[in-house]
Amino acid sequence: MTRKNITRLSIFFDLILLIIFTVIFYFNTTVASEKNIFIPKGSIASIITHLSNNGYDVNRFDRFFLRFIGRPQSGFIDIGNNYLSKIDFLYALTKSKAALRDVTLIPGETMYFFNLLLSENFDLKVEDLQKAFEKYASYQDGVIFADTYKLPMGASADFLMQYLVERSMERHRQLAIKVLGIYDQKQWFRYVSIASIIQKEAANIEEMPIVSAVIYNRIKKGMPLQMDGSLNYGKYSHTKVSAQRIRQDMSEFNTYKNKGIPKNPVGSVSIDAIKAAINPARVDYLFFVKNKNGTHSFSRTYTEHQKNIK
Repeated sequence: MTRKNITRLSIFFDLILLIIFTVIFYFNTTVASEKNIFIPKGSIASIITHLSNNGYDVNRFDRFFLRFIGRPQSGFIDIGNNYLSKIDFLYALTKSKAALRDVTLIPGETMYFFNLLLSENFDLKVEDLQKAFEKYASYQDGVIFADTYKLPMGASADFLMQYLVERSMERHRQLAIKVLGIYDQKQWFRYVSIASIIQKEAANIEEMPIVSAVIYNRIKKGMPLQMDGSLNYGKYSHTKVSAQRIRQDMSEFNTYKNKGIPKNPVGSVSIDAIKAAINPARVDYLFFVKNKNGTHSFSRTYTEHQKNIK
């Protein structure tokens, strides 16, 4: 082998070593990151662009590497550390599991207390959550279905509310079509408003159609509903209704002063309450009062109602 060829071979190996050391150095550079990262749906190229636009030290070269090791899943993922080497960061993008937390909206609860729960679990401001809810929801309450939701850690108030409202509104639409054969939002949320009062008043699922019948019977006779549950709206969800409160409350939810159904639901509802609102029992009761068993005694006349009270 000539000296010239030896020189060329030496240069070639030097270049190979240089490339190897450069790659090793590159993949060992530190990437600063949030522990929970949002990965949008789309191509690897669009994911890299999204990360780059949000302050992550990634570039076109990284997308080629990702093609070999795997595709990141969309949504929020938990990569575990704030500082990782470039190669560990890219690997974590493809292997990390979703960062989710369960949160439950119980039937009858109001958005006021659900926002407090979300604020506590996701380290968000109540004011931001309420503002986001008002941005996406058409009604003050009752929009989000009573259910348990798996929500991503690290998400913004706007993201969480958009997700909760859009998912719930689709469930409202599907349920309306299933039960009524058509979805008319105004008509449907009148049922939801009735259901929200039923949810507050009924002692159990069996009572729901009967309470529903009382509501419809009183409306038919032009009587105010006079139901305490309607006054358990917003921050008053767990507050006992007093005579003073009935006199002073000037909201639409005061069914002692206002006839008919409030435009906005009082709180969250279950499917059972909605079904009861749509299909009331065939009874002619006008009154009910809680009895010693924790359920309600129903009556047709005020005289009978007075006896039940005693």
